[in-house]
Amino acid sequence: MLQVKLIVTGDDFGYCPRRNQGIVDCFLAGAVSNVSLLVNGSAAVDAAKLARRYNIPIGLHANLSEGSPVCEVLKTNSSLLNQDGFFHGKMGFRTALSKGLLNMSEVKQELKAQVELFHELTGHLPPHMDGHQHVHVLPEVRHIFAEVLEEYGIKYTRVPIEPGLHNCDWIPPSLMDFYLGVEEDSFNTVDVFTRHGIRWPDIYIGLSTMGKNMSVSNIWSAIDAAIADFTAKAPSPAHPTPEHRTVTIELMVHPGYPSVPPVGGCGEGPDDFSQSWERLHELQTLMKPELQSHYKTRNIQLCSFKDL
Repeated sequence: MLQVKLIVTGDDFGYCPRRNQGIVDCFLAGAVSNVSLLVNGSAAVDAAKLARRYNIPIGLHANLSEGSPVCEVLKTNSSLLNQDGFFHGKMGFRTALSKGLLNMSEVKQELKAQVELFHELTGHLPPHMDGHQHVHVLPEVRHIFAEVLEEYGIKYTRVPIEPGLHNCDWIPPSLMDFYLGVEEDSFNTVDVFTRHGIRWPDIYIGLSTMGKNMSVSNIWSAIDAAIADFTAKAPSPAHPTPEHRTVTIELMVHPGYPSVPPVGGCGEGPDDFSQSWERLHELQTLMKPELQSHYKTRNIQLCSFKDL
C-alpha cells in the first residue's frame, strides 16, 4: 500500500494572539502538524514561545507584501514600501514588481533579515521557508528566494501547484484568476528551485480548500484525487514502482480564532480574512474526528518537514 506522509501547515503563526491560540489548539488536537511563522507579525515573539513550549515544528512564512519590514534600514526608505510606509499589499506587490519598481537587492536584504529574526526568536534556522501570499514564486523574486535558501541551507519550500484546481467550479472567477496566476508562476519556478537544490513535497493542496471552501469532503477528495493523479504518472527511473513508495503532501491551512481589531496583523492591523468567520470554520473543520479517521483508513501519517 502507498504510504502517505501529510504535512498540515498552519500558516500565519504570529499574526495575532487569537491566531496563535487557534493554531496551537489545532496542533494539540492532532489537526495541524507544522506551522509557518510570520516574523513581522504582531504576536511573533509569543508564537515562537508557544512553539517551544509545545514542541511544534516551525518554519518561516516569508512576508514581503503585508505590514512592515523587519530590516531596520528598509523601514524608512525602500522600494518595498508604499507611500504609507508599509509593504505594497498582495496585489500591490505584484503590480510594483511588474512595473520594475522593486529593488531585488532590498528583497534579498529583507528575506535575510527575516531568516535572522526567525533564528533569534526560535533558536534555530527554519527547516522550511515559503512565501506569504505566494510571493516567493513570482518572477525575479523566485531567484532571490532560492539564493537565500541555499545560502542558509534551508532545504524545503512550497510550490503551490494544486492537482485538480481547474475542476474546482466553486471558486469564484476573480479568485480563480489569482490562483491560476500563482500556478503559472509556480510552474516557472520549478527549474529555479531545482537548480539551487531546494526540495518540496510531491503534492500541494490548499487553494481549493481555503476558508469557506474547506470541508471534510473537500479535503478528502482533494487528497484522494491528488494521490490518484500522482500514482497514475509514468514510473521514473528514480521511482520505478510508485505503489511501493512514500508520497508526501503538504496541506496549507489557515485556522484560528478571528482577529479582533486593533490587535493583530503585521504592522497595519488585521486584514479582512483574519477577522472573518472563515478562520474559525477552518479550525472547526480540521478538528473533526471524521477527518482524523480518514487519515488512518488511508494510511496517512501526519508529519512535519523535518520528518521527510
